Parts: sequence; C-alpha cells; structure tokens
Amino acid sequence: MGVIRILLWILIILSLVFVCWRRYKRGQFMAILWVIVGMALAVYIGLGLMLFFAQSRILYQPWRDVALTPKDAGMDYEAVTLHTADAYAIAGWYIPAEDGKGKWTVLFCHGNAGNISHRLDTLKLIHDLGLNCLIVDYRGYGASGGKPTEQGTLLDIRAGWDWLVNDKQITPGRIILFGRSLGGSIAAIVAKDINPAAVILESSFTSFVDISKHYYPFLPVRLFVRFDYNTRKAVKELNCPVLIIHSPDDEIIPYKFGQQIFEAASEPKLFRDLKGGHNEGFYENAELYKQIWQDWIDTLKVPDDTHDHSLNLTVP
Repeated sequence: MGVIRILLWILIILSLVFVCWRRYKRGQFMAILWVIVGMALAVYIGLGLMLFFAQSRILYQPWRDVALTPKDAGMDYEAVTLHTADAYAIAGWYIPAEDGKGKWTVLFCHGNAGNISHRLDTLKLIHDLGLNCLIVDYRGYGASGGKPTEQGTLLDIRAGWDWLVNDKQITPGRIILFGRSLGGSIAAIVAKDINPAAVILESSFTSFVDISKHYYPFLPVRLFVRFDYNTRKAVKELNCPVLIIHSPDDEIIPYKFGQQIFEAASEPKLFRDLKGGHNEGFYENAELYKQIWQDWIDTLKVPDDTHDHSLNLTVP
C-alpha cells in the first residue's frame, strides 16, 4: 500500500510538471496558476475523502491470529466467551492472581491494533502485582466475531464487566477498569455508566476529533470524522478514583492529551509520568510502571460491606 501511494504521488507530480511546462512554453502564465490551484484543490479534497472512507481501517487494526496465550508467559488462565447485548460472541482471557486471592480485578481494555495475544507483557506485569485480570478482544479482533465499531467496542467491554459481576460474582467495588490508548477512551466511557472501584487511563487521547486534528491540522476534520470516543467528556462524569498515566516521550498520542484528561477528571484523581515511547514505555520501564500501579492501588480501600461499592482514596 505504501509503494502504491508513493507511485501515485510521483505520477501526480510528474503530470503537474508536464502540464505546467507545456503551458509555460505557450506563454500561458495564468493558465499555469489555475492548473496549480486546481491540482492542489483536487489533492486536498481527495485526501479528505480518502480519510473519510478509510477512518475505520486507520482506527481499527485488528489481527486475527492469536499466536500466544498466557500459558506461554507462565500464567494460568481461563479462556472465556462472552455474549454482548447485540448477540456477538467475544473472546477473552481471565488470569487469576497467583494465590487465587486477588483483592482487585482489572478489566483491561487494550489499544487499537493487534489482539489480546500482543498484551502478554502487560498481563504479566498486572499478574506480578497480585491482581486478577480479564482482557477482552473487541469484535473483529482475534477470535471475536463481527467487525469493530465504536458502539460495538463499548458493548464488548460492558459484556466483560457483566461476566465478572454475574458469572465470577466479583463485587463491582473490587473491579478496576484499565484502558491504554484507544482502550482508555473505551474504559472511561463504559465506566461512567457503571460503578467500578476505580479507573486507570494510560496514554489516551481526549477525543477522536482532537487526535485527528493533531495528525491532520490542515483538514476540517470536524466535518467528516465518523467517531466520537470523547474521553475528556466521559471522565467528567466519573464518580470514582482516576489514575492518569502518560509519558512526555509519547510520540503517537501527545503528553498534552493526558494532561487535559486529568484536568477534566473529577476528584479524587492522580497523574503520574511514565518514560519511553507509546508502545514500549511500560515494559522498557517496567519497575517504574509497576511502582506507579502499586503506590496507587495501596491508596484504595476495599469497603467493609461488599454491597457498598464506594471507595475512598487518599492521594499521597
């Protein structure tokens, strides 16, 4: 695909040079100007149309092949099939804590590319912290049926929540929603409609419009974006503790987006800096990453009454 685009641009440039040269030879200077303006406008409109119709492919980059499992990383797990409210079968893994007595359970919302088998490093870090974890593949990813959509990703994670609460009988006040990158937006939006113990948002963007404007500042993205994923709006409605993790070195989702999400979130909230790039910072700085999680989790208090889903947080 990249080679085809390069060849297409070369063809456009050569055509423009050829037309302008012929006009120049005839002394038609105004015609040259109009040709340049026309070509530029055509490219601008063409790029806008391409982005409009290719948005789903740009945003969602699923892999079907699930090559590894938690067993390959030395973790016991349960392969689960969840059923969404719109009747899709969604695949996931439930990894219990080592001693089977995990105080907290993490519902992990992964990013836009790959599938759950590409998150073994993160699952191992969570496991090492003594936490239970359920990770779910969105529809169209891995062994999950269907094709990804914005509403579909929300329903998929909600199915994971329902499975933890109804099938595993885990108290909502012991479930932490954790989302990375696109998953951060999904976690925040789902969390505002339920009552989790807490929410962790890592390397997330404020909204799909904002991240689109960052990458295509020369286009009127608000006119043609087909997705919302408004993290900043969702965190304003959360009534649980929120941890924001972002690296100043993030080359894909700028650090400022993490700061803006933090500013929008209600108290109690905490912001912690990570180091390294968007996709590798957490495992290249694994000890720092685990310490951020551990320090924050230590501030969470499990309610004495298991029917009371509220939590208290003291920010250190």
